[in-house]
Amino acid sequence: MKESERRINMKYSLKFKNIAALLFVASISCLTVLSAQESPKKIEREVNEFLREAQDAMGENDFASAEASYRKAIAKDPSNTAAKYNMGNLYYNREKTPEAANRLKQANEISGSKEEKHRINHNLGNSFMKQKKYEEAIEAYKNALRNNPSDEETRYNLALAKKMLEEEEQNQDQNQDQNEDQNQDENQDQQENQDQQNQDGEGGDNENEDSQPKDEGENQDKENQDEGDQEDQDQKEQQDKGGENGDEQEEQPQQQQSVQGQLSPQQIKSLLDAMDNEEKKVQDKINAEKAKGVKVKSDKDW
Repeated sequence: MKESERRINMKYSLKFKNIAALLFVASISCLTVLSAQESPKKIEREVNEFLREAQDAMGENDFASAEASYRKAIAKDPSNTAAKYNMGNLYYNREKTPEAANRLKQANEISGSKEEKHRINHNLGNSFMKQKKYEEAIEAYKNALRNNPSDEETRYNLALAKKMLEEEEQNQDQNQDQNEDQNQDENQDQQENQDQQNQDGEGGDNENEDSQPKDEGENQDKENQDEGDQEDQDQKEQQDKGGENGDEQEEQPQQQQSVQGQLSPQQIKSLLDAMDNEEKKVQDKINAEKAKGVKVKSDKDW
């Protein structure tokens, strides 16, 4: 009997231990639920504290501290729109427009109210305008007006973005036309230069072919002219020399007649031979006249 009671008590004891374990687990779960219910409020308090620190740092122009506080707020609650929006505005004012646009786009993705979306897209459009991304700016301004159609400032910025985009496209077209004209002119100049080089090459060959005979002809003409000039010079010299010789020859008989005893033996012999020939001719002529019976007159030739 005692053994049976002992076994029953043990059974109940084991059951009691299981119930205690279940109660412990349940209590832990309740504490976790209560802690989870309190967490958003704590996170909100901490995020708001970081945002205040960032605003104070901005008032003191402490960009680094403000940026650090915003990063802490975003890390604590990534769904906090204000933290990302304010950080985007911080980058925008510091001329970091790509970073500003990135944060504003993140804020726009998690924003819930139309007023938030209007302000976020308006500033997002301004960030794109600074980057000269006019198409993106136009789309951002349109989104801002969809959430607040009565904002005249956004409407003005939209018109300005459209005008800037139109001018940019016109400038691109003009630059493209200028580039095409310039390329066409360069190609034309290159073609003309090539044609000129080809013509110069052909002309150079012809000139080389024609220049040789021409040069030879010119050289030949020059040589002929030089020879003619030389001949004329020689003739002139001969004439001058002949004139001198003639004068000398004319003077020689006079000198021979005026000066006796200066004839050479050869000249004397020639004179004697000539006298004998003349006498023979005269004698032959007389004999012939005698034979004919005609009287002739004997004349001397010299």
